[in-house]
Amino acid sequence: MSLPRSRPAPGRIRVLPPVLGTAVAVLLLAGCTGTGEPKSAGHTAGASAPARLWPERSPAPQPSSDEVGSHERPARLSGVPRVPSGDIRKVPLLTVVKAQLRAGSELKGTPEFDRATTRKIEHCATDRKHCPVRTPQYRDLNNDGKDELLVGIESPDHNLALWVFMLKNGALTRIMDAGVTPLAVEVTGGDVIIREPTGTPGFDMRTVYSWDKRTQSMALRVMEFDETYRTTPRKSTS
Repeated sequence: MSLPRSRPAPGRIRVLPPVLGTAVAVLLLAGCTGTGEPKSAGHTAGASAPARLWPERSPAPQPSSDEVGSHERPARLSGVPRVPSGDIRKVPLLTVVKAQLRAGSELKGTPEFDRATTRKIEHCATDRKHCPVRTPQYRDLNNDGKDELLVGIESPDHNLALWVFMLKNGALTRIMDAGVTPLAVEVTGGDVIIREPTGTPGFDMRTVYSWDKRTQSMALRVMEFDETYRTTPRKSTS
């Protein structure tokens, strides 16, 4: 299964820069004379403005506001009974999963998962051993004192559909929908942190989703290269 990645929120993504040693090298070369006077470090290249390549080509158009925010908007999930108590733990997990599967298929016109995975989901109630739906996790991600529901569904190729739901006025609402291939998924405070492998030896991709008051959803806040995640996972304290 190939899951689409959420589009990053513009202007909020940072990539870890390479270590720069030029300034340090200049200071070391400059040094001082025995009398304390500064000594020349020799000729240095003059600063120049960036040279634009292929200036005659037409630039790519800016994405529309609808396209940019499509993955950040909360979406009410139909087919799930309202929960007047506000306790999301009372919502049956498989009811949520099947409702989201229907919603995803109606939106995209194709199934969210391959037939084998879909068949396993349909039999989760009677065959827990082969059920691809991970144990539900509950965390307060928006700091309102109430838990949100985190749902993970794993395919045989280790792709993971990661959904986050909250209750808004008793109605179940999806506030995050991401397709990832994680080495690890962690939650710290209100952040959902995902580490994925890259093609660069010694580095992982670290992606962080955080609650966004403006969109009322979990927005992609950080995407950066980080040192390789250790092979031994942390012991859970929950």
